[in-house]
Amino acid sequence: MTAPVDIACIVGTRPEVIKMAPVIRRLQHSGWSRCRVVATAQHRDLLDGPMAGFGIAAELDLDLMTAGQTLPDLTGRVIPALSAALERLRPAAVLAQGDTVTVFAAALAAFYARLPFGHVEAGLRTYNLEQPFPEEAFRQMVSRITRWHFAPTPGAAENLRGERVDPAAIHVTGNTSIDTLLDSVRRLPPAADAAGGHRTILLTAHRRENFGAPLERIFTALRALADGYDDLRIVYPVHPNPAVRAAAGRLLGGHARIELCAPMDYFAFVAAMRDCHFVLTDSGGVQEEAPALGKPVLVLREQTERPEAVAAGVARVVGTSGQEVLQESRRLLDDPAHYRAMARGVSPYGDGRAAERIEAVLRAAFNA
Repeated sequence: MTAPVDIACIVGTRPEVIKMAPVIRRLQHSGWSRCRVVATAQHRDLLDGPMAGFGIAAELDLDLMTAGQTLPDLTGRVIPALSAALERLRPAAVLAQGDTVTVFAAALAAFYARLPFGHVEAGLRTYNLEQPFPEEAFRQMVSRITRWHFAPTPGAAENLRGERVDPAAIHVTGNTSIDTLLDSVRRLPPAADAAGGHRTILLTAHRRENFGAPLERIFTALRALADGYDDLRIVYPVHPNPAVRAAAGRLLGGHARIELCAPMDYFAFVAAMRDCHFVLTDSGGVQEEAPALGKPVLVLREQTERPEAVAAGVARVVGTSGQEVLQESRRLLDDPAHYRAMARGVSPYGDGRAAERIEAVLRAAFNA
């Protein structure tokens, strides 16, 4: 009997667990591979919940998060730690998803070990190294040393071809976030009635480039929005970063219809997306998930590497101008025809079979 092929799957943050979960499950049940999960715990406090929620156990937990960690400090610790982990596991290939320090370090450690690296969610680009920072730089650098580029959309694949990546190494798979989302929605209890007859806006805001004045403009605009609509409720699961918490408490705290809560577990957040009126976000993953649930998305960023939802008319980039945030939010609240046009349940990021396609590419690569 042929021995299974060892594939190391590296995760470090909550979104990486959510998006790697279907790939890990697929490999674990493939029969030809053995999935070796390594957790860097880049975000310790946000990692453990989804790991438990998806039933994923790390074979190696590097537990690297420290209080007040900086990008240089974290990068300097993750690369040697992952290099040592790969030396211990000796896998045939390495996979990671996205554009964090963990992903950059995983690709570089695999390159140093001369192991093929598979990049899940490859090819996303703004071509502006400041938007988002530092993620845009990480994903561009990772692409130079990737063996399998698992692009979520044809547009992402076209970006890679434009950078002279070997077309044979590019595979359009869909985004694994939609695999996880569709599977999770099927497990949710039925939607509850709107709380107290309120229309709910779901807010997420945590991007590093929005710290300081941009977040202050967004929060000030949303408080004014809540003041202007008696039937409006804003729910904000506040990111644990101290810079975010401080601004949220100062500018949004104490309002009767603005709920500042701890980060939700994934399934509670999916339910909140499903049940809200629309979403305001600077997250990448939420831009993929909310349109599939028929929820309009206002993107709190100056640029997005996920233009497909914007092109489909179900998301709009509103930036961090308080005036623009107010204007577009009011339009969704006041103009039913405009709201219906943006709430069409379009899913340009996948059909729920991305992990299946990724596993098939790897199986063929190893003749398994």
